[in-house]
Amino acid sequence: MRMRTRMWLPVAWFLLGLGGPAGATDPILDGELDTPTRHWSAFGDLLLRAEQTTDIPARSDDLERLRSRLRFGTHGGFGDFELGAALEAALGSDSNRNNRRNLDNERSDDVNLDQFYLGYRIGEDSQLRFGKAPLPLALTPMLWDADLRPVGVSVAHSIALGSWQRLSAVAGTFAGDHGYGDDSRLQAAQLGWHWHEGGTLALDAALAWIDFSDLGDLVIAGLARTNRRGGERFLHRFELLDAQLGVNARIHDWPLQARVDWVRNTAAPDQDQGVRISFGVGDSRRAGGFEFAGAYQRIERDAVLAAFNDDDWWFHSFARGSTASLGYGLDAHWRLRLALFDERRDGVGERTRRTLLELRSDW
Repeated sequence: MRMRTRMWLPVAWFLLGLGGPAGATDPILDGELDTPTRHWSAFGDLLLRAEQTTDIPARSDDLERLRSRLRFGTHGGFGDFELGAALEAALGSDSNRNNRRNLDNERSDDVNLDQFYLGYRIGEDSQLRFGKAPLPLALTPMLWDADLRPVGVSVAHSIALGSWQRLSAVAGTFAGDHGYGDDSRLQAAQLGWHWHEGGTLALDAALAWIDFSDLGDLVIAGLARTNRRGGERFLHRFELLDAQLGVNARIHDWPLQARVDWVRNTAAPDQDQGVRISFGVGDSRRAGGFEFAGAYQRIERDAVLAAFNDDDWWFHSFARGSTASLGYGLDAHWRLRLALFDERRDGVGERTRRTLLELRSDW
């Protein structure tokens, strides 16, 4: 009965999203620092999703549900300062009490503060940021869920090396601020090298260090997931060393991307490594554009902190699997995406399969 009575809820966001705000998304590390914004503008995104997950280990039921999310906010500048704020609202056909069981990083039904930050431009190529905002490191879904918003302070710096190369650096300290409440902390730094950005062939490399601490509440809250634990504590610390190498190319107006990501938890004596290989062809962010993408990842049990990496994947560690997706751009703002996941937890012969059908819009 609950499923039937709540199936209409995502439709409300669709109608609201048709009249949603216009604007731009936040830059992170994958481009040069923005010049100060001297006017106020709105930004937002809408997600409508239907999903099915089958053959879940230790469960007799499959998961079928509808979920929706609307984020909207504003940002603007005055001199060398920038201020941004946004709200997030979610509605789903499932109950919040099942979110931990379904390994979600966000509640199905919720209204919360998505962003609230103050930025300050130190110089032409340096910027400070305080508050609640996207994590300012360029990490793949193997390490971090891009929907999470930690609270803290960070500094980013960019150095041009001639006409074709750039070095980037970002460092910060944050409270994890997971959606279910925790006292986790993380200190993080990342160095990046970028060659021929925006050209027909571009390369980038990045090396990051992420140190998590104060993780006891995550275990108590039921967010240890597949990481090893002893009583109400994780068995090992999480001090992650992450290395990435990316290639971007354009062939006859077809963008191509490929990336390799390797991570090791230097604080764990074993089961401490993960690897992700991903690629993409095409661009669904333009009207009539197709995009095909795929990824394979293998994550050992304590290679990453399973409470914080991407929840599009059913398993957050202790597993291997692949995904393939097809996207289509309806216009400059709206796009459809179908994604298939095939995963297998270590020690289990049966494969878990997940299907996501999404309608997305960004302003």
